[in-house]
Amino acid sequence: MARGGNRLLVPQAKAAMDKFKFEAAQEVGVNLKQGYNGDLTSQQAGSIGGQMVKKMIYAYQTQNTLG
Repeated sequence: MARGGNRLLVPQAKAAMDKFKFEAAQEVGVNLKQGYNGDLTSQQAGSIGGQMVKKMIYAYQTQNTLG
């Protein structure tokens, strides 16, 4: 049974997540455009997602070590 796993819990966060995704794409050298990006390879898409996760982990660790 499929569930919508990529749905944002806070719809107002969409703009911030899009900005975050574009920043991550730029950092890994992938040309991301507004709208449909079906021409990306799996490697390119994965590198964007991986960069996003890496940055989120870094932000979490940094936030929790300053306490």
